[in-house]
Amino acid sequence: MTDQIAIHAEKLTKHYGDVRALVDLGLDVRAGEIFGFLGPNGAGKTTTIRTMLDEIRPTSGRASILGLDSHDAAVEIRRHIGYVPGDLALYPNLTGRDTLTYFANLRGGVDWGYVEELTERLEADLSKKVGDLSSGNRQKVGLIQAFMNRPQVLIMDEPSSGLDPLMQRAFQTLMREVARAGTTVFLSSHTLSEVQRVADRVGIIRRGKLIALEAVASLRSKAIRKVNLTFDGPVEASVFEPLPGVRDVAVENHHVRLSFDGQMETLLKVITDRFHVLDISTEAADLEEIFLTYYRDDEVVV
Repeated sequence: MTDQIAIHAEKLTKHYGDVRALVDLGLDVRAGEIFGFLGPNGAGKTTTIRTMLDEIRPTSGRASILGLDSHDAAVEIRRHIGYVPGDLALYPNLTGRDTLTYFANLRGGVDWGYVEELTERLEADLSKKVGDLSSGNRQKVGLIQAFMNRPQVLIMDEPSSGLDPLMQRAFQTLMREVARAGTTVFLSSHTLSEVQRVADRVGIIRRGKLIALEAVASLRSKAIRKVNLTFDGPVEASVFEPLPGVRDVAVENHHVRLSFDGQMETLLKVITDRFHVLDISTEAADLEEIFLTYYRDDEVVV
């Protein structure tokens, strides 16, 4: 990763009538960075991508990719990027291989050895017609076409949609590899866990506004966890409620369930100093819960 800016957005705004889909978005993504773009469905992620790529025109503001204005140099930009749209649409009567051949010809040719490598790693079936493939297998074809020209910038909108967990891992490994080789990855997702595994930084968008720009480590520290505790005897909720970072305590005899947004080490020390814990398990809160907790009243654009 370098200090060179691969994607730049400056006061990017898009209105649909009275609906403010995107509001004064300012953003820089560095070359070789995996940048996670997070937000719940309807937050403005797809509008941001489509505006940056000049698929739709902004109401105001501007964007550039690899130093090229996204409107004035839209065709030139396409030569250097790979793109997976959120509403991936492929010709249903073409096979997967025919589809890739079509895109390869549009690009003036690709390294078919690399295409075969991608096909093997993603376990894609290129012999069937796209219309006969499951959504996950269609998504694999879409991913291969995005990676196959070894782009300088990859822009992907919910790219792991339909992939099973093993293929999600293979895809995440692939993202890390191309980033190490210098490719910039812009990964839009509503799944916090996916972004945490691969991204260097994240931007969080809500109601069309960029409300946070953070390193992944910082975001992870903010993530509320659900903690389940089992003790060797009955306990009272009043024991846990005053502890810093603890909320939503529910007690049922020997069992306690609570939400916690601090360091687990701190919580465990307090509890184990006072009680005998028989069992403990944790799970991360989903992205929606993090938004509701931290950004309910946040209208500040970063």
